Amino acid sequence: MASLEQEIGNLLRQKRLTLGIVESATGGLISHRMTNIPGISNCYNGAITAYSNEVKIKVVGVSKESINKYGAVSSQVAEEMAEGGRKLLAADICLSDTGIAGPSGDTTEKPVGLFFIGLSYHTLTYSQEHHFTKDREQNKQLAAETALNWLRTYLLEL
Repeated sequence: MASLEQEIGNLLRQKRLTLGIVESATGGLISHRMTNIPGISNCYNGAITAYSNEVKIKVVGVSKESINKYGAVSSQVAEEMAEGGRKLLAADICLSDTGIAGPSGDTTEKPVGLFFIGLSYHTLTYSQEHHFTKDREQNKQLAAETALNWLRTYLLEL
């Protein structure tokens, strides 16, 4: 049985699409999983780990206004990360994540385990909100798995 990453690689190749990834809270975990697939270089353009707001703004192209108005952990920022990454990495499709992995950094409005995953394909950009656990490592793993599964599902529908 093929892994989630292998399925995504096969779908990208079948559809002749390239992938880019911009990660924040998962810290490169999604990219790590994709690069475990032999031959993925023909459809995987690369990734940016944009952990700080400064990198999100200066490298990826997230607007400072969005971060100030909505916060770094928001659907708006996840979408801007996906759009900016798609352009910067010259990819057909880009996946992004931003979240509060924990154990600290939360607020009443934004608890530990809150994640936003973004996906940008050509002119279409989406985001999903997810609430995971209070455990940092579990949150990173769940966010990566959820993001990859969403990408797989999206590719199947194209």
